Amino acid sequence: MEAPAGIRRNGFAPIGDYALLGDGRTTALVGADGSLDWWALPAMDAPPAFDRLLGGDEGGRFELCPSGPFRATRRYRSDTAVLATTFETAAGSVTVVDCLNRLGAKPLPWTELVRVVEGASAPVPMRWRIAPGRCLGSAEPWCADSAGVITIQLGDQSLGVVTADAGAPQVGSHEVEGSFVAQPGTTSVVAIVATGREPVPVPDVAEMLERLQETTDGWRAWRRRIRYDGPARDAVVRSALTLSLLTTASEGANVAAATTSLPEVVGGDRNFDYRFAWVRDASFALDALSDLGLHTEVHASLSWLLRAVARTAPDVHVFYTLGAEPASGDMSDVPSLAGYLGTRPVHVGNNAATQRQLGAHGHVMDALWRYVEHGGRLDPATQQLVGDLADRVCDLWRSADAGLWELSQYETYTSSKTGCWVALDRAVRFAEAGQLEHVHVDRWRAVRQDVHEWVDRHCWSPTKRAYTMHSGTDDLDAAVLLMARTGFCPAGDERLAGTVDAIRSELSAGGPLLFRYSSMKGKEGAFAACSFWMVEALAHCGRHEEARRQFDESLRYCNDVGLLSEEVDPADGDLLGNFPQGLSHLALVGAACAVARGPSSG
Repeated sequence: MEAPAGIRRNGFAPIGDYALLGDGRTTALVGADGSLDWWALPAMDAPPAFDRLLGGDEGGRFELCPSGPFRATRRYRSDTAVLATTFETAAGSVTVVDCLNRLGAKPLPWTELVRVVEGASAPVPMRWRIAPGRCLGSAEPWCADSAGVITIQLGDQSLGVVTADAGAPQVGSHEVEGSFVAQPGTTSVVAIVATGREPVPVPDVAEMLERLQETTDGWRAWRRRIRYDGPARDAVVRSALTLSLLTTASEGANVAAATTSLPEVVGGDRNFDYRFAWVRDASFALDALSDLGLHTEVHASLSWLLRAVARTAPDVHVFYTLGAEPASGDMSDVPSLAGYLGTRPVHVGNNAATQRQLGAHGHVMDALWRYVEHGGRLDPATQQLVGDLADRVCDLWRSADAGLWELSQYETYTSSKTGCWVALDRAVRFAEAGQLEHVHVDRWRAVRQDVHEWVDRHCWSPTKRAYTMHSGTDDLDAAVLLMARTGFCPAGDERLAGTVDAIRSELSAGGPLLFRYSSMKGKEGAFAACSFWMVEALAHCGRHEEARRQFDESLRYCNDVGLLSEEVDPADGDLLGNFPQGLSHLALVGAACAVARGPSSG
């Protein structure tokens, strides 16, 4: 698919123009026009060394592209996270290969971004420019050339620039640039090696190219471990690879998205920092990874989740830092950045960390249950944690909270109450499976029944023939579709079927797209994950042909390299919100597996 390269407004590219690179420690976004516009160093949640994504023409970038006009097509090399962009110019075509190198399946001791120019069909003039940003206003880049070794100091980060057959570098105070002519049969390299508070290695280019091949082979070996034989196999594999890029290799934390402050609607104020690990996403990730047979990753992510929750138990926070620590809830603005297409403020931190979200208890317990279903055993410490969480739910389940959508208005949200039901249901299942010995299991059974009856009585609208957003309203909420995956409603349940139909009608944003809840039309885009949650709900209701159509139509909103953001603009299909969004890809995998199971899944 041809990418819309070169279409920028004040330096800002469409969100769908970006492709993701990663090495298990950090992530970067490369535009279809060859400009690397986001790269957080030394970790995914660190200030970005390159920030054109949020700064536009004033932001930092690493450009590598033809000198004259061009068209671009791109793809990830098969079964990898290695990006190849082919530029077509009047002089001829040339390909740029981008990769964050790894040591097999692990990050290197340093960070190594390699950009390789190859495959020229004729002499093609090329240019490159490395102009870092200001790390969210906390640092100023300074370039130096010492005995032919170019380094850029950016706060605590040291960036070494390594080139081969890419012209003579021109070193300024704040940037480095060069130009050359790509020739048929030759390979040119422009690379950055980054370290923090330690010496900077200057690898031989041949070693970098060897690591590029090793990284390619490593991704393909990882891909062969995926066990999936169903519809949209390429989309599922790409989602799995994307989720791997959004997972820290050292901790197993699933970051919600690679970015902060990409708006849910341009010109609005819903711009949040998603570089944290949500308990909800961790639970869904364990579900998806289990379905794909990636049991090593399941254990790593579950271990991270348990480390994080143990620090706040018996309460469960909405999200934690990537290091499994409670997030502070501090949220500051960055006045030095213009914001995407002028959408301010740019945020660091997320104040939703201090909210109460009772459904998070259910996410933890469901993740543990999936682990047990695949043969795992609970250790004594985890058994104690399960008991403590279940008892906490028994005490708090009647309370109002912020709900799955982290709203400022506390209500008795249906999604939170069903999450409490899940927590107690899984605790009872652990006990019945001999995985848990606890004197309160009778209480859990009784309260589980109380929760179910309360939801049926207070969160059901006879008028809408649907479960509502919360008690006391007829508003609808697409998060209620998650009832299908939890077992709260049995297969074929008429109330779930009515809810599905009501949500499809009232929350429709056109085609397969759905708004998150009532009254959101015009306030934000359609929420990508909701389209895929609808697929699971339809499949659970036994409506498999409808589920497959919904799934196929929803896939159209992936960009040209198979990535999804948080939201979609219903007017034109443009991607909105932080990118790529882990929850969207988790929902895609869940929907694909539900469709693959077919009629027997009910």
